[in-house]
Amino acid sequence: MAMGFFKSLVSRFTGRAVDWDELEENLIQSDLGVPMTQRILEALRAKGSTVQADQVVSVARDEIAKVFPLTILPLHPLPTRPKVILMVGVNGTGKTTSSAKLAHQFAQKHQSVVLVAADTFRAAAIEQLTVWGERTGVEVIKGQYHGDAAALCYDAYASAHRRNIEFVICDTAGRLHTKSNLMQELAKINRTLTKHDPDAPHEKLLVVDATTGTNALVQAKQFHDAIGLTGIIVTKIDGSGKGGIVVAIQHELGIPPRFIGTGEKLEDFAPFDREQFLNALL
Repeated sequence: MAMGFFKSLVSRFTGRAVDWDELEENLIQSDLGVPMTQRILEALRAKGSTVQADQVVSVARDEIAKVFPLTILPLHPLPTRPKVILMVGVNGTGKTTSSAKLAHQFAQKHQSVVLVAADTFRAAAIEQLTVWGERTGVEVIKGQYHGDAAALCYDAYASAHRRNIEFVICDTAGRLHTKSNLMQELAKINRTLTKHDPDAPHEKLLVVDATTGTNALVQAKQFHDAIGLTGIIVTKIDGSGKGGIVVAIQHELGIPPRFIGTGEKLEDFAPFDREQFLNALL
C-alpha cells in the first residue's frame, strides 16, 4: 500500500456509493492481507448496505489502530549484562544499514554499543559494516571470512560483558527464508548465545522491505517459526514505499513493528509511532 493509499481511494469513490467488490479488490492489493481486508469490510457492512468514501477511511483507521499496541516498547539496556539484538532478514532488505542506524541511535543517546559482523559468508558485508562503523564511531567486532558466525557472536558477547557495553548488535548473513540449512545456522547462533545468558538474544528483529508486499509476510512467518521474532524493522517506507504489509504482519503474526526506515541517511530511521504511521497511511 503506497503511503496515503486511502486518500486516493477516497477520490476514486467520491460522489458515488462504494462498490463492495471493487473495494475488496483494492484493499487486498494494498498489502493489508485478506484477514485485515475482511475485518474492515465487516465493520463497514455493519454500518449499512451502502457506505461513502469518507466512511471507508474512518472505519479503516479505527480497525487498523486496534491491531497495533498502544505503545511500542523502546530498547532499554539491561542492568547487569549486555542486551543482544539479533538482526535477521533476506539479502537486499537493508539489514546491515539498519543495524548501523540502530547503533547510531544508541550512540547518540550516549549508550555504549558494538556491532558484530556476523555475515561471514560475504567479505563485502564485513567491509560494509566496517565502513558504517567508521561513519558512526561505533566499534565493529569482526571474525574471519567464512568463519563461524555463532562463535563470533559468542565471543563478542563475552567481550562486551567484560567491558560493560550495553548493546551488542549482531548483523547476521542475509538468507532466503526457504533455505533450511541457512535457517538452521541462525538457530545455532541463537542457541550459542544462550550459553552466556538464557534470555539472549534479547531481541530478534527481522528487517523487511516494504516494497516487496506479501513476500515480506511470508518471510516473517518463516523467520518467526525458526527463532521467534520480537519485532520487525520496515525499510523503504518513503514516497514510493508501502505500508500495508506492516499491518498484515502485526495482525496475522502478532509481531510488532519496532522501527521504520525511510531513506539512506542515518537520520532516516525512527521508532515506530502508531499515530504517525496511521496519518501517513490514511
